[in-house]
Amino acid sequence: GGPRDPRDPRERGRDREHAARSEGRRAPGRGTRAAAGGRGGGGGGRRRARQEEPDDRPWFRRFLSKAWKPALAAFGLMIIGGVAVFAILYAQAPDKDELDAKAENTMSATQIMWAAQGDEEPEVAVTTGQVRRVEVQYEDIPPEVIDGVLAAEQRTFFTDPGINVMGIMRAVVTGGEAGGGSTITQQMARNYYSDLDSSNRYLRKIREIFIAIKLSQQMEHEEILTTYLNTIYFGRGASGIEMASQAYFDKSVSELNSAEGAFLGLIIQMPSNFEGEMGPWTEKYLKEERWPYMQRQLAAMHEEDPSRGLPRAEAEALEIPELVPYGVDDDTPADPKYGYVRDAVINEIVERYSNHDITSADIATQGFVVETSLNPELMDAARSAFDVLPGTPEDTMMGLTAVDPSTGEIVAFHGGDNVAEDYNNSLYHRTQAGSSYKPYVLATALNNNISLESMFDGDSPQEFPGLQSPVQNANDVSYGPVNLVQATADSVNTPFVQLAHDLGPAAVDDLAVRAGVDEDQITTSTQGPLIALGTHQVTALDQATGYATFAAGGRHYPAHMVTELRRADGTVLEPKDQAQLESGTEVVSADVAADVTYAMTQVVENGGGSHAALPDGRPVAGKTGTSSNAVSAWFVGYTPQLVAAVGLSRADANLSLEFDGQAAGEIFGGTTSANVWREFMTVAMEGKPVEQFPPRANVGEDHSFLPSPSPSEEQSEEPSEEPSEEPSASEPECDPQDRRGPDCGEEPQTEEPCAEFDPFCEDGEEPQDPTACSRPNPPANCENTTPPDDGASGEEQDGEGGGGSFPWGRSSASGGETNRMVILTRQD
Repeated sequence: GGPRDPRDPRERGRDREHAARSEGRRAPGRGTRAAAGGRGGGGGGRRRARQEEPDDRPWFRRFLSKAWKPALAAFGLMIIGGVAVFAILYAQAPDKDELDAKAENTMSATQIMWAAQGDEEPEVAVTTGQVRRVEVQYEDIPPEVIDGVLAAEQRTFFTDPGINVMGIMRAVVTGGEAGGGSTITQQMARNYYSDLDSSNRYLRKIREIFIAIKLSQQMEHEEILTTYLNTIYFGRGASGIEMASQAYFDKSVSELNSAEGAFLGLIIQMPSNFEGEMGPWTEKYLKEERWPYMQRQLAAMHEEDPSRGLPRAEAEALEIPELVPYGVDDDTPADPKYGYVRDAVINEIVERYSNHDITSADIATQGFVVETSLNPELMDAARSAFDVLPGTPEDTMMGLTAVDPSTGEIVAFHGGDNVAEDYNNSLYHRTQAGSSYKPYVLATALNNNISLESMFDGDSPQEFPGLQSPVQNANDVSYGPVNLVQATADSVNTPFVQLAHDLGPAAVDDLAVRAGVDEDQITTSTQGPLIALGTHQVTALDQATGYATFAAGGRHYPAHMVTELRRADGTVLEPKDQAQLESGTEVVSADVAADVTYAMTQVVENGGGSHAALPDGRPVAGKTGTSSNAVSAWFVGYTPQLVAAVGLSRADANLSLEFDGQAAGEIFGGTTSANVWREFMTVAMEGKPVEQFPPRANVGEDHSFLPSPSPSEEQSEEPSEEPSEEPSASEPECDPQDRRGPDCGEEPQTEEPCAEFDPFCEDGEEPQDPTACSRPNPPANCENTTPPDDGASGEEQDGEGGGGSFPWGRSSASGGETNRMVILTRQD
């Protein structure tokens, strides 16, 4: 390590060795250069030797030997930059003092407006009501309530840091779909700081995280939890745990027990779902998912810390508490429509504006202005239209939803008579669709090149593969060969089941969903051929939206009542379905929609929906529907400007409809719901110009789905010498379409009179009802009367025209008694 001494023998030896090594390295260079005749000295030879020397090290070691310095520099810069960004974001995050100021801010109710009438400014329909808050101290909140909240939101709150790192990572990886696993501290940051507002959810999450970090450094866990429980929104106009206790249980928070504390903890995630009358979905969700989850969490909490939660046996025995009824508050008028409008608008905003992460608490407290498409006069008409019905039990669900097909805007609906007790009859209550589901089958057939003139076997009963019982028409009437126009007008079951079987039930359901039926509805019954008869349960909103697609020429516009949402500062927010609202989505072609509409005009003009014809004579298209045992009755119809769906059922899905003076077998959609539809639409179309539907397009090709005829017995062309019962060649053979020839194997009956509405009873050789023969879809041989509507064995029954509903039923004879006979059907 010191200076070299040339006199030192060791140093001289080292010099000789170094010189020898250097000479040995140079020798090949000089030889190579000499052989090559190159110039420039030995340096060039050394450079070439080093370039040609192979490097046997692995590639990653060669890369690291060159890249480690730039990588280290970049990593250092990243650390420095990250620390700087962290410091800036931390410094900008609000602190505890700003949280206190936020908690003291006066919260503003949201205003919900009626649709503007003409040039007038829209009027306020209802507000979300005054939000009430009473603060309590940590020691005032029972441990049972704290345990319930923590079990629902963050069981390990007292031992966790302010943020959930794994939850955040999961949210980043899934793009927010798996949820952020937000801690209670993070929820405070998200709920109470307006500067978190941003269209970018990742920026919101980052700012939320830094506020949570800062608060967790400045506040104790008990203080964070107390602030959270004093300011979070619980629904029913209650901000904070004390007012929530009053609103749901009519007592102070200090008096709550374990079950009541657990319930308040559960509803924090979605208070609007639980604040009023719980519908079937919410009730099922609470009983089958959320409450069992709460029981498991309380037990786990107790196992981790015996001072918290409940022993497993007590947790499993915990029952859902009874709530006090929820009525409208002092700011809501007594008319029930206002409460239904408020709830429907809040639910729609939460769903359609989820891209802005708006919660029901935000709507109740942040002073939004909501413009809607709802018409107050039509809302009243939707309610009063049911007055045309005979007396009916109080639990009858009367659904009516009206939609503008050109925009998807809901202009009116009937919610019920008591927002605190009656589930929304029109938007959420669902019941079997009956034959009102058949237009989706018809549209699927037309989409598959099957024309309206295609022929089907309309006889009853018929067996189909995969079905245990034969399918029947209403009253087991056989229609013979029918095309799809007559099958729709008379609601003949067997052709539609045939179509659903051949096309595939999934294809029918897919079209129904794309037309507007909620996709959850196609899971309400088995997906088989009988869906053609309406085994699925649907809402009046589903059917109004689905039929609106046909009325709009095959384009679907999402159903909605919120037309504009503005923040308190005037900022207009766009819903997540804005693109679909602007242009719609094509479900079927305009020609297919025109043919579906044409077939449904025949339901009103010549079929089981004649009661729906409007007094001014304007065109109407629609379809009836009646479920087995009259558990539901439907009429869904439209003019070119407006669609309305009317559905009748009972709150208990197993109970039949009841009307004064009518038995269940006399109740049909064509004689009940059609009357309600006519009453409403008469008001809705008053003063509107009469518009025409597009002409029939005749899409597709004519197909025959008729069964192959059975070979008949050979007829002898030679006359027999003796009188014989065998038909001679001059006698007419059996007509396979109406089975009226003497060779049909059926004996004439000359004594029995015609039964009323007998479809095959002849009172003479000429048709007795000229109206039937002049119909656009006359029966075979123009001899059949129009029988009652459709029905299925044990499934659906749609007898819209029975019991005197049709003008062409025969009840008396004309013509000679000797010419009268009754033809027995094959079932007879």
